[in-house]
Amino acid sequence: MATAVSTKLAPISLTPRALDEVRNILNEKNVPAEYGLRVGVQGGGCSGLSYLLGFDKPKDLDETFDLDGVTLIMDKKHAMYVMGMEVDFQDGLNARGFVFNNPQAKSTCGCGSSFSA
Repeated sequence: MATAVSTKLAPISLTPRALDEVRNILNEKNVPAEYGLRVGVQGGGCSGLSYLLGFDKPKDLDETFDLDGVTLIMDKKHAMYVMGMEVDFQDGLNARGFVFNNPQAKSTCGCGSSFSA
């Protein structure tokens, strides 16, 4: 069963670099067409919540959004923790990977992969 992609504005954004990297991964890893990029939170990490980023199929409680041709999947309950967040991708000498710039985070850990709200 195909999941309808929402025309509503996504609660988060991806920078052009992040979108390019997601597209590269989708192509290089042959991710199935019915999968999208899941963004959310989960309990854990040194600050209380960790970011969730990976490819997955939409589930019943999810909302899906189109971000310039990339399907974004998010559990509706996670939106309050990431509203307004920007996901970037860095590819420098000292660091390589996705970076989360979250205005909802009251504090973050040193590595930036967990936060408290």
